[in-house]
Amino acid sequence: MSSNEPVFVFNGTTYLGGGSNANCTISVCPVELSIYGYRPSLPLSISLIALYGVCGFVQIALGWRYKTWGYMSAMLLGCIDEILGYVGRILMYKNPWNHGGFIMQIVLITIGPVFFSAAIYVMLSQIVTYISPKHSRFDPRLFYYIFIPCDIVSLILQAIGGAMSSTSDGSSSAGVNIALAGLAFQVATLVAFVAMTVDYFVRSREVWRSAHLPLKFKVFVSFLALATLLILIRCCYRVYELNEGYTRHSGALRDQTLFIALEAAMVIAAAYALVIGHPGQVFYSGPRRLAGTGDDTTKE
Repeated sequence: MSSNEPVFVFNGTTYLGGGSNANCTISVCPVELSIYGYRPSLPLSISLIALYGVCGFVQIALGWRYKTWGYMSAMLLGCIDEILGYVGRILMYKNPWNHGGFIMQIVLITIGPVFFSAAIYVMLSQIVTYISPKHSRFDPRLFYYIFIPCDIVSLILQAIGGAMSSTSDGSSSAGVNIALAGLAFQVATLVAFVAMTVDYFVRSREVWRSAHLPLKFKVFVSFLALATLLILIRCCYRVYELNEGYTRHSGALRDQTLFIALEAAMVIAAAYALVIGHPGQVFYSGPRRLAGTGDDTTKE
């Protein structure tokens, strides 16, 4: 038994409040002894599972219609990941000491936005090709090779760090540091993506100012930008949360209101922003190039 595990004695029976050997239940131990210090909101978890389910089905329908297989796959993986993560939160609502539920939600909810980020990253190449490839500093195809590997590295670090932390009930500083590195790397990648996107729009401003930008393209870019901002805010929150580790002494970890506002709300809003800003209507239902920029081609 680790000295970090809280112990509660009731009617002569000793109950452990942490680790894989925890035998506390909500009927015996005070919830404050659990890792979060609260019971995760059941209505919130059920609502988010339903919303991610709808989002996933919509992405399948749009992906099938426009043949956006890569975008659809990334979004679908993100939705499935989040659904399973909130199933873990439901298990922890039923028993805040459920170690399996803790592992599920700490790993899956942490890595979920990585898949949505991947869906965002592949769009920069599409935007460059649509407006004017010659104004880009790089061949549009290079954006895939820059951002997707970075996303994979971030995913691996967060998954390994989350798994190490969860199996030690948050006591593994190495696990926390690895997860923190993955989140920080995701933030850096998002910032680099934003910088490169802004740089491209500045360099190509004469083209898109002189041409008529379709409303659907403006909607697409606006919601893509919104999703990027929301995920960036969420990642910054997670970095802040992890600074104190997965311990009962972490004020951020044990603040459910903060989790709802900066994790749950940010990520589900980003997922639906990526539904409204689906690339299919811009890049797969008409000209592949912006009208007036030359070399317009139409999808057959």
